[in-house]
Amino acid sequence: MNWIDNVVPPKIRSLLRRETPENLWVKCPESGQLVFHKDLEANLMVVPGSGYHMAIGAKARLAAFMDDGAYEELTAPEVPADPLKFRDVKRYVDRIKENRAKTGAYDAVTLAHGKLEGHEVMVAVQDFAFQGGSLGMAAGESIIAGMAAAVERRTPFIIFTASGGARMQEGMFALMQMPRTTVAVRRLRAARLPYIVVFTNPTTGGVTASYAMLGDVHIAEPGAVIGFAGARVIEQTIRERLPEGFQRAEYLRLHGMVDMVVPRREQRSTLARLCRLLTREPRPEPAAAA
Repeated sequence: MNWIDNVVPPKIRSLLRRETPENLWVKCPESGQLVFHKDLEANLMVVPGSGYHMAIGAKARLAAFMDDGAYEELTAPEVPADPLKFRDVKRYVDRIKENRAKTGAYDAVTLAHGKLEGHEVMVAVQDFAFQGGSLGMAAGESIIAGMAAAVERRTPFIIFTASGGARMQEGMFALMQMPRTTVAVRRLRAARLPYIVVFTNPTTGGVTASYAMLGDVHIAEPGAVIGFAGARVIEQTIRERLPEGFQRAEYLRLHGMVDMVVPRREQRSTLARLCRLLTREPRPEPAAAA
């Protein structure tokens, strides 16, 4: 015991020991740099020194992406909560409740309609914080509903992907979302509407094997892991050492699977320019000063 415990009375001791909130500083996984959490949030969760792109919540991403941070969030279609009555160490319905309380979202995909530099867009954001961004019935229905709304409103559809793959707790119901979302992409294409995919870290499994790789333009955040099976599984299967940076955004751009790697702060202007090019619409004129 130190001298404070021995000498200072308990009431004064409680004043000396002020509680310090946790998570005030965030450590960069790449460089080890410590960043004050408010500075990190102000920089869109990108570490200033290393440029490492950390995960960002769906609502924070939408607020930074849409004009003036304003958007209309679309109601997610209702689906059966637990079609297989699945249980491992805890019930699946309990896991869903925990994830909803943690993220404030109905499921892994959040849909929104708003303006991007004056251009109307439909946006879907996949949140890895919700059950690993896994593709289940709710996420699949949300993506399909978002694409249908884009066709109805004649707007481009932009999706930010982040997922570990299909949701195992829903079995074949989750796997069926792969062909269903693929059909929805074909409807977008038949309507001649732009479909742009932004890969964030990580985008893997059934998501990569379906709607994530069907975009008209593929953009990736720096350092994002993009693939189907994990690198370790591939190495064990082919019994060969994989190249340096395999499945990273920069590697895939060099090999033609990704069109461009765009830092988070530049995505707004890049996506707005792509939407104008693909829809052949001029840039909106700025409002005249009164």
